[in-house]
Amino acid sequence: MTTAEKIENGTQIGQDLAACDREPIHLSGAIQPHGVMLIVDAATLRTVAGAGDLEERLTPDWLDRPISELIGQDVAAVLRSADAGPGGTLRLAPVSASCGRLEASLHRSGDLLIVELEPGPDVPRSAGEVLTGIERAAASFERSADLVQLCERAAVAFRQLTGFDRVMIYRFLDDGAGVVLAEDRAEGLHTFLNHHFPASDIPRQARALYVRNRVRVIPDSNYVPAPIRPQSANLAGIDLSDVALRSVSPIHVQYLRNMGVEASASISIVRDGVLWGLIACHHNSPRGLDPELRAATRALASGLARQIRAQEEAESYRERLRLHAGEDTVIRQLGGDMPLRTQLAQAAKELAELLEADGFALLGGGTVTREGECPETQDLLQLAEWVRAQGGGLVVSRELSTVFPAAERYAAVGSGLLAMPIDGTECEVMWFRREEIASVEWAGNPHKAVDLVPGAVLTPRASFESWSQIVRGRSRRWTLEEVKAAHRLRHVFNDVRQRLRLRELNGQLSIANRDQESLLRQKDVLMHEVNHRVQNSLQLVSAFLGMQARAVGDPALTSHLTEAQARLSAVALVHRRLYRDDQVETVELSRYLDELMGDMRASLGAGWGSALRVYLAPVLVPTDRAIDIGLIATELVINATKYAYPGETGPITLRLEQHRAHLRLIVEDQGAGKSGSGEGFGSRMMSALVGRLDGELTFEDNHPGLRAILTAPIGEVPR
Repeated sequence: MTTAEKIENGTQIGQDLAACDREPIHLSGAIQPHGVMLIVDAATLRTVAGAGDLEERLTPDWLDRPISELIGQDVAAVLRSADAGPGGTLRLAPVSASCGRLEASLHRSGDLLIVELEPGPDVPRSAGEVLTGIERAAASFERSADLVQLCERAAVAFRQLTGFDRVMIYRFLDDGAGVVLAEDRAEGLHTFLNHHFPASDIPRQARALYVRNRVRVIPDSNYVPAPIRPQSANLAGIDLSDVALRSVSPIHVQYLRNMGVEASASISIVRDGVLWGLIACHHNSPRGLDPELRAATRALASGLARQIRAQEEAESYRERLRLHAGEDTVIRQLGGDMPLRTQLAQAAKELAELLEADGFALLGGGTVTREGECPETQDLLQLAEWVRAQGGGLVVSRELSTVFPAAERYAAVGSGLLAMPIDGTECEVMWFRREEIASVEWAGNPHKAVDLVPGAVLTPRASFESWSQIVRGRSRRWTLEEVKAAHRLRHVFNDVRQRLRLRELNGQLSIANRDQESLLRQKDVLMHEVNHRVQNSLQLVSAFLGMQARAVGDPALTSHLTEAQARLSAVALVHRRLYRDDQVETVELSRYLDELMGDMRASLGAGWGSALRVYLAPVLVPTDRAIDIGLIATELVINATKYAYPGETGPITLRLEQHRAHLRLIVEDQGAGKSGSGEGFGSRMMSALVGRLDGELTFEDNHPGLRAILTAPIGEVPR
């Protein structure tokens, strides 16, 4: 078939569907004549219209009568006990009429009530008999090995239950067409097994009705519709969706006649609220289904729908297990240090097998890796550009040439495509499935479903002879589970790419850390040498000051030299601590002052060993502030030894306290009290240091002696 023919036929089918879909089949305005119908005002419960041979079967005086009188039961009480809402049917008690017993049911349509009366079974069946048949059929459904066997058993069970000549299990396909999966038929009838029926055979509005009213029976396809009357009631447009007696579309009646079918029944298979398929029953002579039998078929169809769902879910579960096992195999191969493209190329065979593809291709970096049956390299490169242009998502098709016409030349190996780019790379992965040339058996030519003649009445196709169609350019379908697996693989590829990138960055960081450690070791050696030299120099200067202090004969000069030696010790002690500690930005002030006072005891003489007492709270301060505080403490202690106890020794106490974000350094003696002008080098140095600390130095009478208090922030005050 040429492309032009396909387009022309596709247009024809579209016209067919549009024409059929516009027919308001639920507003037929008539019923089938094997029963009668009464339309009742819901407010007054009096009849306003009817249809069928009411005068003969019920009473000549039926119009504008209380419905309870006509059918001999309290309809108001029935309505109070249950709601006959849209899509709902209430069974009433049987009605005795001149023609015999009539089965009664009640529906609601807007502000009207509809009462249906139809003949019951010639030979009533007991409830136990019906339930036993349903249970037996349901048990055989549960023992089915797969979906095909389930449908085969269902065809047999429904034929036994209904007594029709032919029963078909008909499944709807994604494109709206249907296929007969199973069939049970009387001898001598030709088969429709595996035959396809076009979507136009069951229009869209008919499918909606099949979900709402799940059993539809036409006891005699040659019936003459019985219209709603009187016409003055203006009820031709009443919604008869729930009415079992509703007259069907004349197109459908003619369709049955064209098939040679005298009676039919359609029982819906509804899975999770969606019309999965139909149980289509045909008979070569008039045959009906009474209300009880319709209820039994409806119950059995619900059981069938549940078993169909179980079979499909089991198949999906088995497929998920297979796919997850394949994914695990692929993931184990993607754990190395090689580039992602190299790892994917090495796992090409496993990736192809995972999605049951006939070919697999990996493109990136100007190179192409192929596994199995794939298009040529140039075709792959062209296809990769098209895949990238689709927005970066997953591309899935079983008829690639319909969306990418250039693929027609390699349809034999690439009719099916599942492809995706790998995030963060210039690589694409593609799975291919070869063309599966199929011969589809249609029940008549699907391209001539409806004859459309301008101004003519819409009529159905007349031929149902087997018509074979060769389908090309189509591969085996990608299942939903396979598409989900491809999405998971995409996340796996992205995780591997990120892991490799992270590993690369960690490697670079390790190299940088090693270089840094080498630099730190070199710095440590340099710092050790510098510290050694600084300490030697400070010790040399301190020793020189000590020698000078002992050698000079002037007491005043000796005092000055001793003070200088103490100040130098304070600086040297901080330098030693900076080199020893891991944390050079801060100093534990209490430990620093304790060591500093120990050095001062040694420099001041043996008598001061027990006289100088310290009470220090732990305070962590910045290193530069610790130096200033140490120099201030040294100066205050020197002043106490010089002025409080001239030429003698006496108690001196040094305290360190913390008050929230501030510290207090207290030096107190019990000597002569404050003396001196405060204009010497030490005083000027302390004033400068206190200013650098943003602190305050105060002096108080210690009764006896002097108490010096330094208050300063622990950290640097923001400017």
